[in-house]
Amino acid sequence: MTIRDLEPKALWENFYLLTRCPRPSKHEEVVREFLVKWAAEHKIDCRVDKVGNVIMSKPATKGLENLAPVVLQAHMDMVPQARAGKQHDFLKDPIETKIVDGWVYACDTTLGADNGMGVAAAMAVLESSTIKHGPLEVLITTDEETGMTGAFGLKAGELKGRYLLNLDSETEGELYVGCAGGIDATIQLPINMEPTPKDYCAVKLTIGGLKGGHSGMEINTGRANANKIMFRMLRWVAECGIRLISVEGGNMRNAIPRDAEVVFAMPKAHKDCILQEFEKVYGWVKKELSSVEPDFCYNVENVRITRNVICDADTQKIINFMMVCPNGVQRMSNDMEDLVETSLNLAIAKTTPKFFTLKALLRSSVDTAKDALAERLVCIAEMCGGKCFLSGAYPGWKPNMQSGLLKSMRETYQRMYNKEPKVMAIHAGLECGLLGGKYPEMEMISFGPTLNSPHSPDERVNIDSTKLFFEYLVEALASMPVIK
Repeated sequence: MTIRDLEPKALWENFYLLTRCPRPSKHEEVVREFLVKWAAEHKIDCRVDKVGNVIMSKPATKGLENLAPVVLQAHMDMVPQARAGKQHDFLKDPIETKIVDGWVYACDTTLGADNGMGVAAAMAVLESSTIKHGPLEVLITTDEETGMTGAFGLKAGELKGRYLLNLDSETEGELYVGCAGGIDATIQLPINMEPTPKDYCAVKLTIGGLKGGHSGMEINTGRANANKIMFRMLRWVAECGIRLISVEGGNMRNAIPRDAEVVFAMPKAHKDCILQEFEKVYGWVKKELSSVEPDFCYNVENVRITRNVICDADTQKIINFMMVCPNGVQRMSNDMEDLVETSLNLAIAKTTPKFFTLKALLRSSVDTAKDALAERLVCIAEMCGGKCFLSGAYPGWKPNMQSGLLKSMRETYQRMYNKEPKVMAIHAGLECGLLGGKYPEMEMISFGPTLNSPHSPDERVNIDSTKLFFEYLVEALASMPVIK
């Protein structure tokens, strides 16, 4: 059996077609062209706006013209992550899928169910001749995962809908009515190189085997950050005369880093002692993380020594900076149980000839708390002789518990499944916050099928939940309030 044999067939067939289209963030040309061609083949009105969003529209089912106009919204891009050792070119290669115990996975890469399932569901609604709905628009945004530039660039007045259904949540049976805002921080510490001291050798330390995952959805799971572990190990031997040569850890701002590596030089006479200390720290960390990161591992290999190394003072500065820099959950919400209020993800660490650079994504449902955390990073960077640049800020989405759309969606779910849906806020960033700023009168709900471990090679989508999600979407469209 393949995903093309699953139900609902239209949704899974469209998702299969999306797996054939390379679509990492910032490289959506192929999938955008596919969507435009698909719309033409199905005689669906379609246009592409100036920033690359795809907007489709379809008239109301005959007799339902008085239902409130609805926008279905999803994003076309995906996070490109592959398991260590997996050869996959996300700019060319299709995503290969497999079915295991009621879940759909990719083969050692991210699946792209985030948010391909939402796109596929919207396409299935558009192409159907039997699904009943009022006036319908579909907004498929570009570059959601690395900056929300599609939502940022959407012009006010581009959409006519009164209600928006965001199809980018990840637990069936939950309706999301709020989300965290975010801001990107890029910290640069200047570095100076010096000739490698005599009688030094070099090794590469690699951290691996970590789960990684979505830095909003899974930041509260206790999963380890490879960058933090790596510098913890370096700190333990920092006084042994080590000199950093290069650092490379993490590759996506919104993914908890699974892998990291550092090349450093050390006195030959201290090598055995340093490796013994690494084994000691590894044992401590392995024990601390045993329940959440059972596959955590490290490796040390000899590499050729370089002519120059980062000077002693700057080596110590970088190590100390990474030790004191906050990471993970900073505060839980006082208003909603088990909801993270404020967090940050130390996502990407990298050296260049002139700088050590750290990129972090900060999230909070309280804008002032987000700003305070950002200023904390600014202060830490300045204390270490560097600078922190803040960019890409986007607002949170404030819940509207009196929403007519929420009332309709709750009643529909109760009628279909004889139970109340959970109404929640989410710590991950959704485009609803930005879209709500452009369309302040538009009421919004976010929901979706059950996904686990998005932004990692363990990403998977539950098959049974997908069927429930789509049946609910279809019934919700037919049950929208009448325009008064």
